Amino acid sequence: QVQLVESGGGLVQPGGSLRLSCVASGFDFRAYAMGWYRQVPGKERELVAGISYNGAGTDYKDFAKGRFTISRDSAKNTLFLQMTALNPEDTGVYFCAKGTMSRTSGGYHYWGQGTQVTVSS
Repeated sequence: QVQLVESGGGLVQPGGSLRLSCVASGFDFRAYAMGWYRQVPGKERELVAGISYNGAGTDYKDFAKGRFTISRDSAKNTLFLQMTALNPEDTGVYFCAKGTMSRTSGGYHYWGQGTQVTVSS
C-alpha cells in the first residue's frame, strides 16, 4: 500500500530555513508527480508545491514562490521541500502527497501523516 513518511519539521526562528523530506513506498515513485501540502491553524489544507514525475516541471503557490524549492531523488524514493525566509504564517503541519498521474495537473490522492513546522522567536 502507499506509504508516505515525512520528516524534518521543527521549531525555527523567523527568517530561518528548514528542509522537509518524505520517503515514499508502495508504488513506483518514478512514475508519479508528487506534492507538498500544508494546513495552517484555522485554514483548510492547501497545496504548497508540486513536481512532475521526472522533476522537469514544478509549480508553486504564490506564497511559496521564491522561498520554497521542491525537489525529488527518485533513486531514494524521496521528496524534499527546502524552505527559506520562514515567517510565523508558515507555521502548520506539512504533508507529502502522491499525484494521480505523472504531471502535477492531475491532482493528488494520498497524503502522509505530516510533520509540524513552527516558526517562532
